[in-house]
Amino acid sequence: MPPIRFVICGVGHIGRRHAALVSRHERAQLVGIVDVRAELRPELGAEFGVPFFNSLDAFFASEIAADVLTVATPNNLHAPQAIAGLHHGLHVVVEKPIALQYIDAEDIVYTAQQTGQLVFGVMQNRYSPPAAWLKQVYNESRLGQIYLVQINCFWNRDARYYRPGGWRGTQAQDGGTLFTQFSHFIDLLYWVFGDVTNLQARFRDFNHQGITEFEDSGLVTFDLVRGGSGTLQYSTAVWDRNLESSITVIAEHGSLKIGGQYLDQVEYCHLRDYTLPALPPTNPANEYGAYKGSAANHAQVIDNVIDVIQHGAAVTTNAQEGAKVVEIIERIYRLR
Repeated sequence: MPPIRFVICGVGHIGRRHAALVSRHERAQLVGIVDVRAELRPELGAEFGVPFFNSLDAFFASEIAADVLTVATPNNLHAPQAIAGLHHGLHVVVEKPIALQYIDAEDIVYTAQQTGQLVFGVMQNRYSPPAAWLKQVYNESRLGQIYLVQINCFWNRDARYYRPGGWRGTQAQDGGTLFTQFSHFIDLLYWVFGDVTNLQARFRDFNHQGITEFEDSGLVTFDLVRGGSGTLQYSTAVWDRNLESSITVIAEHGSLKIGGQYLDQVEYCHLRDYTLPALPPTNPANEYGAYKGSAANHAQVIDNVIDVIQHGAAVTTNAQEGAKVVEIIERIYRLR
């Protein structure tokens, strides 16, 4: 079976990781790289040995054959570039968030339906063994009625991250802390527990004045449409390094907490008539190399793309789910 051919648009930190994983994958082939920074051409050419283009239009004009466009550019470009890829007959992998407005996310969904192409949202935390385990115990009804869900995301993002002149930290290109840092956790909330309602929120900017155009911290309360209530507390104002990413659940048949710096541990599990099984390691060393952090599971994302195209497997995070995450964040940010 021929390899799946990828072109990567945007080769910042995450885009470069996509390119590296694709180039090493036995069932994939990297056929092109797109980035507006022409000065990267020699370095990327030496590293990956594929054609470099300054724009998507230039890549399309080259008529190089490809199957998948990976969009890893600043957040505000995700939707228009994804739609362009769909119109050119490519399946599309879109880094989070798939858009900064729900109306644009809907356009991606509509275009995919009209063109018959697939859209894959990059929500790789779904592959984290503790997160997959939480989804499993919920689906098996081991928790019973959900009472409370608490999500804590306490990270460090300071001037070392928000560099002057970059897109991060700008309202127009970045969109806000919930889009760029914590959309993964909105996704896990929706993926496991479903939609939310009765949102209330408070936002603060403790120590990011002058380096971002939006809040660094927030407290969100909500009700679950399926029953139960919850809170989301988040901050990028933690000093020096990340502190915690955690989800705690209080339910009819017991309680649990998954946490750790990277949501990589089951910290507590006490459920009726249930023994916690041994879970796979969160960051196993593999052919792609170990990687610590929320990007640890990009290899599984690429595996899923290839499995779907070659064998008809289910899409792990489809366009509709990506759009729903944008819609929830948009509802929260209307309260600012």
